[in-house]
Order: sequence, then structure tokens, then C-alpha cells
Amino acid sequence: MSTLRFSALKNLPYMQPKNVEVPKKLSELYCQNVFSEETMRAYLTQGAYQSILGAILYGKKIDRSTADQIAVAMKDWALSKGATHYTHWFQPLTGSTAEKHDSFFTPIGGGKAIERFSGSMLIQQEPDASSFPNGGIRNTFEARGYTAWDPTSPAFVIDTTLCIPSVFVSYTGETLDYKTPLLRALQAVDEAATDVCQSYFDKNVNKVFSTLGWEQEYFLIDSALYLSRPDLVMTGRTLLGHAPAKGQQLEDHYFGSIPTRVLNFMKELEIESMKLGIPVTTRHNEVAPNQFELAPLFEEANLAVDHNSLLMDLMSKIAVNHGFHLLLHEKPFAGINGSGKHNNWSLATDTGENLLSPGKNPKKNLQFLSFFVNSIKAVHDYGDLLRSAVATAGNDHRLGANEAPPAIISIFTGSQLAKVMDELEKVTEGKLSPDEKTDLKLNIVGKIPELLLDNTDRNRTSPFAFTGNKFEFRAVGSQANCAEAMTVMNSIMAYQLRIFKKDVEVLIEKGLKKDEAIFNILRDYIKASKKILFEGDGYSDNWVNEAEKRGLNNKKTTPEALKFELEKKFIKIYEDLGILNPVEIKARNEIKLENYSKWISIEAKTLGDIARNHIIPVAVDYQSKLVENARGLKELFGENEMKAMCKEQLDLIKTISNHITEIKSSVDRLFAEREKAGQIENPEKQADAFCNKVKPIFDVIREHSDALEILIDDEMWPLTKYRELLFTS
Repeated sequence: MSTLRFSALKNLPYMQPKNVEVPKKLSELYCQNVFSEETMRAYLTQGAYQSILGAILYGKKIDRSTADQIAVAMKDWALSKGATHYTHWFQPLTGSTAEKHDSFFTPIGGGKAIERFSGSMLIQQEPDASSFPNGGIRNTFEARGYTAWDPTSPAFVIDTTLCIPSVFVSYTGETLDYKTPLLRALQAVDEAATDVCQSYFDKNVNKVFSTLGWEQEYFLIDSALYLSRPDLVMTGRTLLGHAPAKGQQLEDHYFGSIPTRVLNFMKELEIESMKLGIPVTTRHNEVAPNQFELAPLFEEANLAVDHNSLLMDLMSKIAVNHGFHLLLHEKPFAGINGSGKHNNWSLATDTGENLLSPGKNPKKNLQFLSFFVNSIKAVHDYGDLLRSAVATAGNDHRLGANEAPPAIISIFTGSQLAKVMDELEKVTEGKLSPDEKTDLKLNIVGKIPELLLDNTDRNRTSPFAFTGNKFEFRAVGSQANCAEAMTVMNSIMAYQLRIFKKDVEVLIEKGLKKDEAIFNILRDYIKASKKILFEGDGYSDNWVNEAEKRGLNNKKTTPEALKFELEKKFIKIYEDLGILNPVEIKARNEIKLENYSKWISIEAKTLGDIARNHIIPVAVDYQSKLVENARGLKELFGENEMKAMCKEQLDLIKTISNHITEIKSSVDRLFAEREKAGQIENPEKQADAFCNKVKPIFDVIREHSDALEILIDDEMWPLTKYRELLFTS
């Protein structure tokens, strides 16, 4: 057995699980380490509190003197929590969070010092922009970039650091993070949705919030076993590994009893999450062995995105305390379920209404239908942009597998709402007769709440499914930043609502009543969007064929999907809404392509090294033992009798030799193609080369390596096996 694997198996932490004391009420911990509204009321003057509240709710600017007051209050609170440093906590295009810590400590002369924190420190920091992905926007010698405080997301303390959620922009103003476009998209959908509400449904609505409830799937792998797998350490997924006899086929892990060590990890995670204001409420075993899920309550989208980014970092740190390593890769193990991050999206008003939830009267139900149908129309017209938002090297392995929606964007509404839309499609064009109006309002629109009351339809095979009062976007990858998908969803919804308002106004100007105009437009939208509606099994081959007939795109790889972002109609959306300009769009697209190529390159190098340094030497060693054994039998019994006795053994020697040869030649080809692809300067062509020339060789090497795994003596096999990785918790 290899030294790594032997050491890992020998030193498994079969220890007493770390005892985690849980308070009687988790609510007592909630927002303990957050500069929350309640804390602000206690530390701020009334004027400063109202100023920051105006910034949070309506985007009003905070003047410098007020910022100084807030900074002092924030510092005093942070010091009371044991903080010694502060940082602008931001989300660059690396896919992880970033922070640069500065001390409150300030010498004042005479051998004395104080803790100082001013409004200018609160509002802005200056990290090195050239060291973060920028897609060619910034030259290396033009390093300056700025982080700026986002008052809509509360500051928090972790350990001894005050963390201030911030945006990140270049010296010349281009966005270099996930948060800035998201904030702009949220403002755009707020303005468009508020306009629709005030014009047609409720004049009391002054603001519309985009809400998000994410569901985070993840794997926990024993730390010792994780460290024994070079592929897991370097790439986050297993590049080799034969499937164990038992995987998830019995479906006995899903919602099963949570292992003690895992439960203690979950307890500590929940405690620390509550302190940071992350309202985690759900935990359970997922389908695959050693796979789990947690989910919070719904929050305003910007805050929810920050909380998810913070949580992923928190999970990794807490896992170590319990002898685990956290895996957030979308497909860490072949043949079993990967991990997603379902984004449950809706819109809510400042009057307390969910715009995607039916109301108590026909008027509220017409409001629901308007936002419901416009959501469908937005995804129908601009769904390819949603596909590109979830395109990554990791997610390519998951989309279309047996636990994830396909790369085809479609919408599931449920049979009840499908019937409602069928009825709406029959609405007479133009003015409605009194009977038609009555039928619509009482028998179709009026009965929607009753139809949905016992609605148990839920299609887990759909990438975009309506689940009663929200849409669930299931195609987001587990390690993704939710901001990417939420920026797209809110942008296309804002754009579509603008179009809806214009279309309705045209009919009103022609003499139609408001409700008649709305019904007419909804009818047209339903007819125009039918091809994206699908109520069946999204995993089936039949759907792939049907989708092709309907003209829906099925871009299975990241390089294919990212081409959508550069189409003129999608660039126009971002430009018109002020989300991103063409330079920023192209730069971000280039970053994604480069990131894809880098990941495939890393995986190729890792796989080739493992094959050369681990698999081939062990296979040759085992083959030599078989040959030596055959020679001994020949000396003992003679060649003819030996051949008769050892036919299977000789065949095994030949089989192993063939596998070694195929692996060796494939690795040589892999490195040659990797080098060629690495020399291509055009990001799009380079990504295509890594996708179509380099990546396919992975499967060949894996096929022969996994075949050797079941032929070679278990004591000699160098890599920790799936059965050990997946069933040790």
C-alpha cells in the first residue's frame, strides 16, 4: 500500500466527536456579531441612524460628517466585540471573498496610541487591483483599485476583525467584483417593478425588493483521506476512482440519520452563522454518501448573496475543527450526485406582499399573473444569458447528470398554472365582453389561490421551476457566487417589465381598459413563450430531442455557453439598464474563459502526474510480481504445464500491460495537447482547445486507470478509494 494511503487509513480520526454546546435558544445568538439595525439604534444618534436607514432602503447618499459619526460608532461597537482590525470585505472575480486587514491602532506621540477609525476609512480602501482578475481592463503597472462601503449590507465582526461589505472598482471606474452589478440590477428591477405596481395594482408600493433563498449542497470528507488524494487537494474533485459496489442506489442516505461527527459540525456552523446574522434553519443528509445540505430563510438578495459567500468561508474553517475537509466542487465524485446551489427567487414589496404569490381578490391575482407571466417571458427571451451565468468547468460535469437539470433552460409551472395559462391564451383580442370579464375574474383569476392551495407539483428535473410563490433556479453550481445568477435574473426581469409597461400603455392609448390591456398582453406573452414551458422529465433523452425541435439551445460546455454573453441583444440589456458597459462585459467574459482554461490545465497536469507517478509504477510493480510468480511455476512444473495452469494469470499480465501502454500514450498526448492549448493567445480559442482537445483525454486515462484499480492487489493500490472516501464520517 502507498505511504499516503496507508498513513491516511491508519490515522483516521476515529476520535470522540468534538462536543458542541448548543444554547437553549439559537435566537439568543442571532446577529450577536452584526452591526444590525438594533445595534445601530443603540450606538448612533437619531440623525445618523435615519441617514443610514435611508441609504439601506432608498439608496440615499450619506454625507461625510454623518459617515464620521457612523465610523466612530461602528469602531466602538467592534472594540466591544474584541476587534483590533478592520477590513473592506469584498467579492472579486476570483470566485472567493477578499480582505485586507488594517489596524485601528494609531500612535499619537509621546509613547501613546489610540484606536482610530474615520468616515474616510469606512467609506473607502485601496487594494491592489492588478492582482485580481480584470480581463485586460487594467495593466499590471496600473495597480490602483478601490473598495467602497456598501451600507445596504451590515458590517460584522469575525474573530478580531471588523468586516465591512464593499464593492470593488478600478481606478477608472470599471467594476471588478460581483456585488456592483448585482446592486445595479436590484435597483433596476426595483424601479421597473415599482412602476408596474403603482401604475396598475397598488399606488402604495414605493419599493420592490428581490428576495433570494439559496440551498447549499456540499460534501464532507475526512481530512486524512482528503490529504491522501492529490487530485482532491489540487482540483477539488477526483480525477480517478472506480465506483464502489454501494453508492447512492439504495437511496438510504437521503434524509437519513445524520452521523454524530457531522451533526457536531452542523451545530457549530449554525451557532457561528446565527452570530453573523445568517438565518440558517434547515439541515439534512443529501442523496449521495457524505453529502449534505443547509438552507436559510429568504432574505433581500444582496444580503443573501453576502451571507452565502460568508457561509462558504465559514464552513471550510469549521469543517477543520471536526476532522473534515469541505468539498464544494459541483462533481467531486463520478457516478453519484454532484452539488448545486438552488437559488429561490422572488419579488416583494415594501407593503409586505410577495409579487409571485396569489392574493385574496381578483385584482391581487391579476398582479400575481402579471409578474408570473413576465418572469416566464423574461426567461424565454433571455434564458441563454442565465445559462451563461452558471457556466463553469465544475458545473459542466453536473448539468445534465442524473441529479441536475440539463443545460437546456426550460420552465416548469405545475399543471394547475399551466391550465390557467391555457385559459388566458384563449382571451379574445381587443375589448372583452362583460361575460368574458366576469369569467376571467371569477372563474380563472379569482380561483388561482384555490388551485395552488394543494399544489404539490414539484419538478426537480427543471432548471427553472415555479414552486408556489417563487421560482427555483436549480442550475447554479455549489461553489458559485449567487450574485452572478441573481444579477442576470433581476436584469432580465427589469428589462421585461419595462417592455410590459410600454406594451400595456399602447393598448390603453388605443381605448382598452387597464385590465383588458393587461389580459391582452399576458395572452400574447403566453403564446410567445410556450416553447420554453415543459412539465415532463428534464433528465430524459426525449426532452433533449423535443427541445431541439422547439429551437431551444443545449450548450453543454462552458466555452459554448459563454458565447451568449457577447451577443448584441444581451449587451443591450446591460447597457440600457446601466448594469455593465461593453468593456466590462467583454472583460468579464474573458476572465471566465481564462478561468476555465486554467482549471482544465491544472486538472490535466494533476491527472498526468498521478498517472505517471502513482498508477503506472504500481501497475508495473504488480505486473512484475505476477511475472515472477509465473517464472517460479515454470521452473517448478515446466513451461507447457505452467501455461495450462496459469492461463488466467498470463491473460491478466497482458491486460495490465495493455492498460499501462494506453495510459502512458494517453498521458503523453495529454501533455502535448495541454502545451499546444496553453500557447493560444485568444481566450475563446484557447478555451475551445482545452475543452475539445485536452479534456476528452481525461476519460481515456480514467477508463484504463479505473480498470487497473479492480485488477491490482488492494494493498498495493496507491490512491484512497471511493469506498473509503464516501463511507467514512
